[in-house]
Amino acid sequence: MIPFNKPYLTGKEAHYLYEAVNSGHISGNGLFTKKCQNYFEERWGFKKALLTTSCTDALEMCAMLINIQPGDEVIVPSYTFVSSALAFVRQGAKIVFADSHKDQPGIDEQLIESLITPRTRAIVPVHYAGLACDMDTIMAIANKHQLFVIEDAAQAIDSYYKGRPLGSIGHLGTFSFHETKNIQCGEGGMLVINDEQFVNRAEILWEKGTNRAEFFRGEVNKYGWVDTGSSFLPSELNASFLYAQLEELSNIQAKRKAIWEKYYENLNPLQNAGKIKLQVSSEDTTNNGHMFYIVCRSLDERNRLISFLKSNNIHSVFHYLSLHKSPYYQSKHDERSLPESDRYSDCLLRLPLHLHLNDADVSRISDCIKEFYK
Repeated sequence: MIPFNKPYLTGKEAHYLYEAVNSGHISGNGLFTKKCQNYFEERWGFKKALLTTSCTDALEMCAMLINIQPGDEVIVPSYTFVSSALAFVRQGAKIVFADSHKDQPGIDEQLIESLITPRTRAIVPVHYAGLACDMDTIMAIANKHQLFVIEDAAQAIDSYYKGRPLGSIGHLGTFSFHETKNIQCGEGGMLVINDEQFVNRAEILWEKGTNRAEFFRGEVNKYGWVDTGSSFLPSELNASFLYAQLEELSNIQAKRKAIWEKYYENLNPLQNAGKIKLQVSSEDTTNNGHMFYIVCRSLDERNRLISFLKSNNIHSVFHYLSLHKSPYYQSKHDERSLPESDRYSDCLLRLPLHLHLNDADVSRISDCIKEFYK
């Protein structure tokens, strides 16, 4: 069986784990945590980066930082992972779901303004498959209506919009280092702060509501409980593993993009024949090789293709189910139809993409799909 995902190891993870264990400091905010955060700040110019135990935690910190209160509204695409909405629901927000584009699963920016009410506080664009949303349009809408923008860049490490790294454009940004991501440590995430007003409080929330980070920098002579917060920072074990991955980022990205390009070359004839649709990009965006997906013509066709690939020992998977139709939130949704989100829920199929694949594997997967469509 060719697995859908198989985590890649650079070879240095065990060495850095050994270093961390023998350093005498394996709780959070140690040497490797700082190395990872400095890497992000220096490579991509983020104002402040804080490692978290997950992207979900980073999003929850965002909800706290912008002071979401019960009854506030947050605009989120329906076609996304539950965390994009859940982080704000936990603070009492009402989620106003937006539909996707016809040609790609990201939020349809032209629909956002019609969803804004006096209670709207934030917009959460999700850079699906590492493909940038139209951030100029989103930021213009946010500035006009005095809203916060929180970029869910879980899948978008090392991806750009008009030359700007994703995660750096909104007021806040979040990343994931789950084992399915380009760079991973099993479970992990990061909060990026681009607006100076949030920097000091973000550290306090991150340190369980205390000013402990200021104390360790020698800025105060004692620390105590000064705000709300939680235990958001990961251990040095996670950070040391992650740093081994970050050191190899350029090589990992080059290999993933090569696999993506091979898929596209092999399957584009099916797109030209009208059998499937592939990822659409523009000159404003870059491809970070996070995911290769195809869009089938119907739910039945996708289910049959999944079964066909499985019978040929290839594991392919669908992705999100529209959140506005979820058992938890369906009764809270305002009954608007979101047809594009539903279409991606029914028709989008992700193919294996990881660094254990070789050209022969990609050709075999592509040939099976071509055989199915014969």
